[in-house]
Amino acid sequence: MKEVTYLDAIREALDEEMTRDRDVFLLGEDIGFYGGAFRVTEGLYEKYGQWRVIDTPLSESGFTGAAVGAALMGMRPVVEMQFADFISCAFDQIVTVAAKNFYRWGGKTPVVIRAPFGGNIHGGSFHSQCPEGWFFNVPGLKMVAPSNPYDAKGLMKAAIRDDDPVIFFEHKYLYRRIKGSIPDEDYVVTIGKAKVVREGKDISVITYSAMVHTALEAAQILEGEGISAEVVDLRTLLPLDKEGIYNSVKKTNKVIILYETPKTGGIGGEVAALISEDIFDYLDGPVVRIGAKDTPVPYSPPMEEFYLPSVDNVVEAAKKLAGY
Repeated sequence: MKEVTYLDAIREALDEEMTRDRDVFLLGEDIGFYGGAFRVTEGLYEKYGQWRVIDTPLSESGFTGAAVGAALMGMRPVVEMQFADFISCAFDQIVTVAAKNFYRWGGKTPVVIRAPFGGNIHGGSFHSQCPEGWFFNVPGLKMVAPSNPYDAKGLMKAAIRDDDPVIFFEHKYLYRRIKGSIPDEDYVVTIGKAKVVREGKDISVITYSAMVHTALEAAQILEGEGISAEVVDLRTLLPLDKEGIYNSVKKTNKVIILYETPKTGGIGGEVAALISEDIFDYLDGPVVRIGAKDTPVPYSPPMEEFYLPSVDNVVEAAKKLAGY
């Protein structure tokens, strides 16, 4: 085992998969000689050359379309959106083309779209969005959002080897702040499986990506006040691990769904609906959602802190819910 950052885990996955399979190649803005806006691809241009680490023009629609075409021809491209916010420019290529190929004619489209997303970096409204909700109701796509280095590496490898288009949401705030142990040997993390990262018996907190760490911090505080919170890391957003979610809620009978996107229309709404429809009889209190404010992401650090879900928000909601 060795300890690496979240960013290094993603780079290792890219490196190892490029070595393992010559059909894997990278493309995106400034990912070659510069090593990417966040230096995730640093060193790969020198190792694999300009035909496997391709610097593209500023055209998300163009290079995503090229990647989808390459995938249809048997290659395994990995696209980097410099910021997930700009994925909107490639919406048609992802939603109308890549996601529909299998349903149209059984075509495989093994393309991975890396989307550095999320706030708490003081990037303002154009560089801090969480756009996973935009794609959540698109059949044919898969979406993953790891919270730690082990899952980041394992899910990236799984995504590259998958025959479906996968959007890989990697949280910018975690890149160099989170470290964890990963094995030296090859491994993958199965797409579609949630994980209980903290056992509890009173309340389930269902969450993903950077909010996992917010939930864990809140759970530690709640433990001191006699409330046992279980934290479930979804890891995969599409397809959702319904069984994993239900098993936790059946155990605790109360649930908080925590996510960084604006509360209205976020993934938490669908999770809440599923719980209410399928396991309502197990609930001993209302399903609680905690999301960001329904505004663009503020640039001002104090305003951004107010905008984002916080540890205090989770603790307050858990105390109220525990009283039912």
